[in-house]
Amino acid sequence: MKSQPPGPVPNLLLPVLAAMAGLALFSVMDGVMKAASIAVGAYAAMCWRGLAGTVIMGPIWLVRGQGWPGKPALKVHVLRGVVASIMATLFFYGIVRLPLAEGIALSFIAPLIALYLAALLLGEKVRPAAIGGSVLALAGVGVIAGGKFDGPADAEAVKGLIATLISAVLYAWNLVLQRQQALLARPEEVAFFQALVQFGFLGLGAWWLAPFPSGEVWWLLIASAAMSAMSIMLLSWAYGRAEAQVLVPLEYTAFVWAAIVGWIAFAEPVTLPMLAGVVLIVAGCLYATRAGAAAPAH
Repeated sequence: MKSQPPGPVPNLLLPVLAAMAGLALFSVMDGVMKAASIAVGAYAAMCWRGLAGTVIMGPIWLVRGQGWPGKPALKVHVLRGVVASIMATLFFYGIVRLPLAEGIALSFIAPLIALYLAALLLGEKVRPAAIGGSVLALAGVGVIAGGKFDGPADAEAVKGLIATLISAVLYAWNLVLQRQQALLARPEEVAFFQALVQFGFLGLGAWWLAPFPSGEVWWLLIASAAMSAMSIMLLSWAYGRAEAQVLVPLEYTAFVWAAIVGWIAFAEPVTLPMLAGVVLIVAGCLYATRAGAAAPAH
């Protein structure tokens, strides 16, 4: 009896490129949100960005959508929307008190956690190359963090550090939910419900915690909402076509964009530990994704 030929090798180039483009947009959006959070606070910025995102994505979802989602998809929409709202609010609170690139670097514990969550919740087999690549990239994060926190830190920086690390743990869960959501809904539906749930959830405390922004801040929030929606759709499209463990290591490339945005917009320096860490991060990403691309589809 002849053995069956192996299954086709998936074309991962387009999902990888889409994910990297989405992450680059997210990094630019982080810079815009840092400016908005400095102006009105992280909670208010996230709340009103949710409103702007809902207004932007609502008509697109109505035209491109397939009607009201079923119960399984709606459950994931609500769960991810709540998790992402808390995660992002903590992250923006953190980067108001830390340089943008440092906050991104500290958040990189999330992809390593997400690899194991993907195995636990999605049933994916974690390949040794994916683990090895993430560990190598995490070593780069250690170099960056060591260069930043080798001296005494003030109270605000410590608050920012704690908020960013808690956000990173939630981000790991968010990455796995992103994969589940991408398998149940189209990208425009994902982006619309992300914004809607964000505004609905954070809007519960808007009376006390979210002062209404000025016109100048509204432009920042609208630009941020548009970039966030585009990023979510790109990442949703990518995660619907590739395993989480293939795309998760690409999260590390966000540091490069964050360093550029922080340098241009906030005059945040790019230090030698940052550059050394980036080398390790990119090496880990290349190792993990190329090894993942060589594996046959299951």
